[in-house]
Amino acid sequence: MAQIPYDLVSFEQIRVLDTWRRYADRLTWGRGQCLAILDDGCDLSDPPWQVELPWGPKVIAAYNSIDGNADPTPVPPGYHGTSVGYPSSLNHEGTLGIAYDNHVAHVRAVSIVHLTGQTEADTMATGLRWVLAHYRQYNITAVNLSPVDDERHRQPVATVIDEPLRALRQAGIWVSAPCGNHGYTDGISWPACQPHCVGVGATIPGQHEAHLDRFTNTDLLVAAPATSSSNAYAAACSMILREAIDQASYAWQGDGPTLAEAMLAIFQLTGVSVEDPHTATTFRELDLLAAVDHVLGKGGRSTRS
Repeated sequence: MAQIPYDLVSFEQIRVLDTWRRYADRLTWGRGQCLAILDDGCDLSDPPWQVELPWGPKVIAAYNSIDGNADPTPVPPGYHGTSVGYPSSLNHEGTLGIAYDNHVAHVRAVSIVHLTGQTEADTMATGLRWVLAHYRQYNITAVNLSPVDDERHRQPVATVIDEPLRALRQAGIWVSAPCGNHGYTDGISWPACQPHCVGVGATIPGQHEAHLDRFTNTDLLVAAPATSSSNAYAAACSMILREAIDQASYAWQGDGPTLAEAMLAIFQLTGVSVEDPHTATTFRELDLLAAVDHVLGKGGRSTRS
């Protein structure tokens, strides 16, 4: 069966296809790793989430932090969580996300992805604590924290999610969130603005030009038509980079105090420079091939070596 990229234009700009080709015999595209997706619920009867891979089911765990059970089924007005994992994890009828061989854990952590302020911080924190309690069991290496409050934050907003975010960072788990989709240039959404969470913005597919919400507290740009997709791509790319780091016995400690911070530093170091006149900021746009080449070509040396 032919392999069909989930988003050909964005994948070409991120250099996903080049990475798949160059490392086809060396990397496994998320196999053995699990991505936790915290959103407004997932319909597990959706065919992509029913997929059985040779090494096990695509979905290996689920949780509902609102109701305290294992059923992540969305409840209206929730609608977003069923499809938000496609860009990162799809492996269905030949169409592939970036880390298409990974496992997924779906967590219903909010009632709707577009939040009203920080009113659902408690259930988000409970979902993040579930990840902390289970990341070794399922080998959760990355978290797509997809809610947005659609506001303009220049500084962090202290809430109960900050402590589990800190603990996940200390455990070396990548946690990222989308900056938002309104075109704001004076602040980004919560929780993307929080410490210990990578704030992911976007570039226009086909162009190295920033668009949608961004500010100086945006950590990384990724080519995508919406920041929910750019964030999903970033989380998937972190899983591929993590495997490359393991393969190379790369000394990541020279790049950051935790593995998650080191991976962000590598993405920033190897990314494409994007000058944004609207924020007077030079951002870095994720280039997956450059990041993987850097790690595997360095033979275990860090960026500070």
